[in-house]
Amino acid sequence: MRAYTAIDFGTSNSAVCVGSGPHGQLVALEQGRETMPTAVFYNADERHTAFGRQAIHEYQAGYAGRLMRSLKSLLGSELLDETTQINGKAVAYREIIAGFLRHLRDAAQAESEAAPERLVLGRPVHFVDDNAERDRLAESTLAEIAREAGFGEVHFQYEPIAAAMDYERALDREALVLVADIGGGTSDFSLVRLGPARAQRDERSADVLASGGVHIAGTDFDQQLSLASVMPVLGLGHVAASGKPVPSHVYFELATWHRINFLYTPRALSEAQTLRPFFADAALHERLMRVLREREGHRIAGLVEDAKVEVADGGHTMIDLGFIAAALAAPLDAARLGDAIAAGVARIVDAGLQTARRAGVAPAAIDAIYFTGGSTGVRALREAIAAAFPSSALVNGDKFASVARGLGVYAGRLFA
Repeated sequence: MRAYTAIDFGTSNSAVCVGSGPHGQLVALEQGRETMPTAVFYNADERHTAFGRQAIHEYQAGYAGRLMRSLKSLLGSELLDETTQINGKAVAYREIIAGFLRHLRDAAQAESEAAPERLVLGRPVHFVDDNAERDRLAESTLAEIAREAGFGEVHFQYEPIAAAMDYERALDREALVLVADIGGGTSDFSLVRLGPARAQRDERSADVLASGGVHIAGTDFDQQLSLASVMPVLGLGHVAASGKPVPSHVYFELATWHRINFLYTPRALSEAQTLRPFFADAALHERLMRVLREREGHRIAGLVEDAKVEVADGGHTMIDLGFIAAALAAPLDAARLGDAIAAGVARIVDAGLQTARRAGVAPAAIDAIYFTGGSTGVRALREAIAAAFPSSALVNGDKFASVARGLGVYAGRLFA
């Protein structure tokens, strides 16, 4: 039996499993927790690099530097081959991803007391929608980056199939299960036959009836929620005296995690300043400029994400924006969240139905829907999927660790 590492490199959160037998164990990555935010902060004040919760904490504490999140979203995009300025130095985006994977490799090595060489990485069903060539390029590039991070042998498994392998360990009878793995960057579905007898087989390809997905998930929810709740108090949708609306492109950038830093360049600030004539209310323009000058974009994004989680299963909250203007706040409740993400939810549900159709299986024939991934905490999403599959039992898995555990199961068999 050979030692292995399995990594769920997620858009929002990541987890690591290590082992040398059929079932690995999750690694405590920080503060005793088995998952960590996929975040990197290059601290300019103290000249070090922080990861996960510590990265977010240092950024929110006001240290100068650069926060990077949603790293997985770079895969398959043209940005991956470019560089970005970090504390006055040009750094390649792929090196940022390699640095994060290297940090996870160090954590795996500390747990297993052996140099991790063999790796199974999870991957979404589609890194890129409707572009097979770019999708293959995204996987091969991630494999190259993993090798740059110190892993010698790199394999992949679809994330929803990995989640199915984790769920299968709890089954006492055969079942036809639609795995809904809805995380930060992608919503993936796999229709799989599972059961105790099938779990003993080495070859499982015949048990996977179909897979599908769409590049819409939690970070898209955050973007739409920001556009619906926060950006209007900065001027989005405002109409000038001339009757012309304020150009919206700056707000879409400001609501998108991996685009925010582009708004802080001298050129972008100058362009934002030229928008002043579009604002009949000068206070709205000043709010926008203050956010850009003081680089508060990621702070807003974090507050929106926190508010989404707070109302995801019901209730209401206020997004405190007092750091922009005195007493400024944006109300949010579950209904407003549902309205903001309705279009994305509909596309996700359709991806699930298409997966069943691709397998030639009617929704009524599916025994259970297995939910995993952080975005399955959103009640409106769960209810919409449940309505599309009314005969199926609803099973809530571990939102953040099911995929990593399942990748460990797969790695244990692969390297046996």
